[in-house]
Amino acid sequence: MKRSSRILRLLGLSAVMLFLVLSGAAAKESRAEEAPKEPAANSPVIKTGVYAGEIDLSGMTEAEAVQAVNAYINNLKSAQIMLLTGDNQQIAATAGELGLFWSNPELVSEALALGSSGNVIERYKAIKDLEHTKKVFPIEYNFSVSDINAFLINTCSKYDKEAVNGSLKRENGAFQYTEGQPGYRLDVEKSIDAIYDFLTNGWSGGAGTVELIVQSVQPKGTEEELSQVKDLLGSFTTSFASSDADRSANVTNGCHFVNGTLLYPGEEFSTYNTVSPLTAENGYFKGGAYLNGQVVDSIGGGICQVSTTLYNAVLLAELEVTMRYNHSMSVSYVDPSADAAISESAGKDFRFVNNTDTPIYIEGYVKNKKITFNIYGKETRSADRKVSYVSEILETTPPSEQINADTSKPLGYISVGGSPHTGYKARLWKVVTENGVEVSREKVNSSNYRMSPRIATVGVVTEDPNAYNEIMAAIGTGSIDHVKDVIALLIPPAPAENAGQ
Repeated sequence: MKRSSRILRLLGLSAVMLFLVLSGAAAKESRAEEAPKEPAANSPVIKTGVYAGEIDLSGMTEAEAVQAVNAYINNLKSAQIMLLTGDNQQIAATAGELGLFWSNPELVSEALALGSSGNVIERYKAIKDLEHTKKVFPIEYNFSVSDINAFLINTCSKYDKEAVNGSLKRENGAFQYTEGQPGYRLDVEKSIDAIYDFLTNGWSGGAGTVELIVQSVQPKGTEEELSQVKDLLGSFTTSFASSDADRSANVTNGCHFVNGTLLYPGEEFSTYNTVSPLTAENGYFKGGAYLNGQVVDSIGGGICQVSTTLYNAVLLAELEVTMRYNHSMSVSYVDPSADAAISESAGKDFRFVNNTDTPIYIEGYVKNKKITFNIYGKETRSADRKVSYVSEILETTPPSEQINADTSKPLGYISVGGSPHTGYKARLWKVVTENGVEVSREKVNSSNYRMSPRIATVGVVTEDPNAYNEIMAAIGTGSIDHVKDVIALLIPPAPAENAGQ
């Protein structure tokens, strides 16, 4: 028995040796015949009978095999995956857009090594096995979670449906309620899991369908919740009777944008965001506005009277003010420190938060060139508790006079203009009384307003040197009234045509 085994091993070894000899001879003959060809003919190729999935890699170089598998993967990338979102919306995606990639490229190296690596016997055995049974290396693929996430956010999220909150509208002194409508929002994280699970477990390479995960979004403002909005918490009115038509239109337009605002507990209101953009397309005209200590015409001039009126109503409702700026110069329609300026260029806004436990409603209207804001909500303050605001002026700076000599105008010319404003340092106090007795006094803000001078331009051109010296001396006094007196002496008014008759 032992002798038979030795004979068989010798016969097997002889067969291997014979195979190697013949292979070597064939290789030499082949090299002799192909000697004129380029070295590329020496590149190792994959043995016959080796597959990557269904792709026959026989006789391919490593680069050719990689190219063949990549072509297969690229073909899979065009497969369409239908994603279903809320309201049965269908969104078409491709496997490529969802991040399909070839995850085991090492199979090519393994295929190339089959029958070419190991000892003589291992190589021989591998080649003989391929004559009877093909060797299949599975093609493995995967999907990029980051690509799935990007597709969901950039493409699918736009199909979200916003909830429509319940709303109030005040008409003829009464509130009218409109019921809200629910919406839905894509749950990106759970939808990633759903897509990835389908593609890596149930996908066969063709078309497919995945139902995305959406979350229901309930509207704010039930009828029960909004029915609590019925009490007047704060009201304030200012007059713009002296305003021209354009400034009046700006105040009215800004009031319109604020009217009807419903603010839920914890929400912040931005006056600037509500009334902007301050453009002609948005209904605004040029009106007087403050700029560098001067009154200039600006689109939307007068809009600060809207924010100021609202500010005082908010103070009386005792809501939480989160941003407030005073004007650069004092305004005429409220006391110092009771104003609230807004300006895009200066980054000024008036903002406040609904710090109550129930919604509030802002009513705004214009009547007889007066603007009024009423803030409604649920009154929780005691009936004997009253709140008021007192402006305290700490320092006053009367407007100075600025006189400019104009060498292009004749003596006798004088033009008085500018926008003289008194400068102030002031602060605002919140005063609380109970049953008519003051129980607290709290500082609300401190404000500084710059002084703006009265400006006169005086002509000084004359051929009389004495007259020139006198007018220049008058200008040097800094008194516009004195300059006027000197001009009257130097150039007396012409007598009336019918004088003495």
